[in-house]
Amino acid sequence: MAVPYIDQGPALPIGGIRGAVLKWYAGHGRDLPWRGVRDPYAIAVSEVMLQQTQVERVEPKYREFLARFPTWEALASAGLGQVLRVWAPLGYNGRAVRLHQLAQWVVAHGGRLPSDEHALRALPGVGTYTASALAAFAFGHLTTVIDTNVRRVLARALLGEPYASPAIDRRLRPLARDLVPTEAPGQWHEALMDLGATVCTTRRPACSACPLTDVCLARPIVMDGVPPRRGTPGEVFRGSRRYYRGRFLAELRGLPDGEVLPLDDLGPRLRPDYKPGQAPWLRDLARRLVADGLVRYDGEAETVGLP
Repeated sequence: MAVPYIDQGPALPIGGIRGAVLKWYAGHGRDLPWRGVRDPYAIAVSEVMLQQTQVERVEPKYREFLARFPTWEALASAGLGQVLRVWAPLGYNGRAVRLHQLAQWVVAHGGRLPSDEHALRALPGVGTYTASALAAFAFGHLTTVIDTNVRRVLARALLGEPYASPAIDRRLRPLARDLVPTEAPGQWHEALMDLGATVCTTRRPACSACPLTDVCLARPIVMDGVPPRRGTPGEVFRGSRRYYRGRFLAELRGLPDGEVLPLDDLGPRLRPDYKPGQAPWLRDLARRLVADGLVRYDGEAETVGLP
């Protein structure tokens, strides 16, 4: 069987692509603490942490989090404030809230995750990607896992697309599905993820070190580097709402369990130029964090704390 390229010339043998990637992975795969693990809880923690966060930042926090909350039961029984404290400084704190909610669901439903991918998608905080990752890595199911790195590798190699956004998944998914081996589908996806993270990188892919270099349709375009696209997201700018959300939570994490902080005291901690007239801005920030389940806000006492 061959991969059906879309208006890109001759097809390539699936076995050749698989063999080249898996041979590369055997010699260059990353040694990560969640690799080779089949515990659905530990895998769920790693997958949620890895969303929008680099592996280097996740590794130490993953170990710390599992040491503090080693099971679904331990996480479910912890207060959300405790969970948010341990989660710092990963950011995107809504992920911690969703993971906590998932643990509570699992404990309330017999203590085990369902293995079926469709059932996983119906759980709190589990989207399409996380459901497929859990199905492949925790349960060994034959499914297609497409994250940022997998998408970039396959979009370049199979479609000749130097840039890969989720909008391309409709074209890419059938090709990706054909490549998934029946044996060890999780390992196949780990290999693609590592290839994208270390060789087929966003800006400066190391084409000469890539096991697909001879067949990659995008190589003539990307081998000398890929210029950033207009509108590419950058860092969190000082003064942005996301910046102040992070500062807000950082201040609350420093409080002892159960304690609250008056908003009047919090304002100057967030910005040295804070004035009483900016109280509506601060209240709005607090309410938005409450809506995300990250903060407790007493509107009468004008105090805030962790849940």
